[in-house]
Amino acid sequence: MVSILIWGAGAIGGSVGAYLARAGHDITFVDIDAAHVAAINASGLRIVGPVEAFTAHAPAFTPGAVTGVWDRIFLCVKAHHTHAAATALAPHLGADGYVLSLQNGLNELEIEAIVGRARTIGAFVNFGADWMAPGEVMLGNRAAVVLGELDGAMTERLASLLVTMQDFEPNAISTPDIWGYLWGKMGYGAMLFAQALGQASIPHCLGNPALLGLWRRLGGEAVAVGLAEGARLRGFNGFDPQAFTPQATLAQAQASVDAMVAFNAGSAKTHSGVWRDLAVRKRQTEVDSQIAPISAIGARHGLACPTIDRLVRMIHEVEAGTRPMVDQNLLELAA
Repeated sequence: MVSILIWGAGAIGGSVGAYLARAGHDITFVDIDAAHVAAINASGLRIVGPVEAFTAHAPAFTPGAVTGVWDRIFLCVKAHHTHAAATALAPHLGADGYVLSLQNGLNELEIEAIVGRARTIGAFVNFGADWMAPGEVMLGNRAAVVLGELDGAMTERLASLLVTMQDFEPNAISTPDIWGYLWGKMGYGAMLFAQALGQASIPHCLGNPALLGLWRRLGGEAVAVGLAEGARLRGFNGFDPQAFTPQATLAQAQASVDAMVAFNAGSAKTHSGVWRDLAVRKRQTEVDSQIAPISAIGARHGLACPTIDRLVRMIHEVEAGTRPMVDQNLLELAA
């Protein structure tokens, strides 16, 4: 049994924390949503959906109420809340402890600037989950979970962490190249942000023949920037970075898109978390922290990312209420 502070008990943190609590680990949740915290303390955290249904019990606190120090803190907040959350959790991190980033994007760079590189571990996750209501999270499918030290070392603490995380995802792995997975997710992530512009589901958007060119451009721009950064981009769950390089054929891109459609068709999570932020929860997305940096980093290498830039602008328009969430937006972006 290990003691873990889960900072952010939403879709990702709630799913992982509930499984680890059920497995017997000493879990403590922290979340800014007071109603969510109250529901967890009153009745436990319910996991629903096709994978499993159960209720896990663990104490939960709002950030200002939590006390104590942990050697393992799992950071599971949205990318644009990383700086504030990492700053708030820093006093609760043991001198020899670490923060594990279970997030989308390149948040490890921001975390290490606050707690130190030696106290930061990276992770790539691709399972689908949604926060449904106070005390309830839907786990839609199982998918890749990869852990890695930022410097590529295969350490004892990484091996121990992997054993713990396998209580959540039995097929979780560790890697000496976590940045390859994180940059791979950037290309796929851009596609999920595009899905959020309309109403069609993830598999329906990806499978739309009229949008194949869009997926090639979005994936291609992100992959090009990752390669310029020196990353060896890794594939997962149907997404093949090599299929979105300049030399890739139309058939290669189509094969990867078909594989992503097949993977997503098997998930109860039909729409991206970005779509839920806009359509359901009516709140700001992670676009400025997760997608806009692709273009900013590309500029340092002399690489333009016009499709990604336009995607970011369109998401901003939806956030501001000046653009409706309709499927025509994707055709406009594709054009």
